[in-house]
Amino acid sequence: MAKPKKRVNMSFKVENIVASANLMVELDLFNIAMDVDNVEYEPEQFPGAIMRLKELGTTLLLFKNGKVICSGAKSEKQISQSIKRAVELLRNYIK
Repeated sequence: MAKPKKRVNMSFKVENIVASANLMVELDLFNIAMDVDNVEYEPEQFPGAIMRLKELGTTLLLFKNGKVICSGAKSEKQISQSIKRAVELLRNYIK
């Protein structure tokens, strides 16, 4: 006799979206880390600066060449808001 098939729960919840962007500008990571709150930069350990946007719940990795990695978002809208906020904070540090 065949075993009855078990129902499989296939629902899911998005917990973390990772996105990349290229701002197409050069960033002054040293001065960004010195002046902008919630930014860490330790070039001996990692070549990018780490920006934590606590109000949005995301973390962005910023690289000198203008590339950005955004993680921790739960929607595309949250990614868009995070990158927009980062650009506002970085506007004075673009070379």
